[in-house]
Amino acid sequence: MRCWPVTAPRERRRNGPRSRRPKTSPNAISDAAAELIVRLRKELSGRGRDAGPHTIAWHLRHHHRITVSAATAGRYLTRAGLVVPEPKKRPKSSYIRFQAEQPNECWQADFTHYPLAGSTDTEILTWLDDHSRYALRVSAHRTVTGPVVPAAFRAACARYGVPAPDADRRDGVHHPVLRRQGRPQRPGERTAPPGRQAEEREGQPPADPGQGGKVPANAEEVAGRPAPPAR
Repeated sequence: MRCWPVTAPRERRRNGPRSRRPKTSPNAISDAAAELIVRLRKELSGRGRDAGPHTIAWHLRHHHRITVSAATAGRYLTRAGLVVPEPKKRPKSSYIRFQAEQPNECWQADFTHYPLAGSTDTEILTWLDDHSRYALRVSAHRTVTGPVVPAAFRAACARYGVPAPDADRRDGVHHPVLRRQGRPQRPGERTAPPGRQAEEREGQPPADPGQGGKVPANAEEVAGRPAPPAR
């Protein structure tokens, strides 16, 4: 039986953890191009001209036949210490972050597209607690429609309780909010009087832009209307 000496743990303890950085990077620019970026920065700045990453990338492409993106030029300028950080340019909105103070105080709802095999598209609907970032409910659907959102909301409420202000976003694909009797409602819902059970109703048809007002529910009345003038 042959025994091999275990030297790797010893070297790790002596020299620290081994770096996982790759030895080569095929997409990295050459050292000559990196030095040229720094030299162009100094030359353009000395002449009083614009020496930003986009200008340097333009000079490299047109005068030196080197194609480098502006982001790469800016990255090498930062490494060389030629970029002075200016925190004042940071937008003030980036310092403001909203977060609920208590769990179950505010929920967020959103969905993402996820392609499946065979070019099949699916949409993943997620309900998230704004304070703890806990995924309350995650469900996959072929298409997230209006009835799907309140059904998923009720399922999450049945398990975790109703959020305190019921302050989920109901714009965009979740359809506009109908406010009746002092509380927000979703399309297809109607507030029932005290002592009576709420019932579902179908959404109202859209208004007729040619005639104005609401489209009557009677099909005969709609058919009897005069045809709109030709445009």
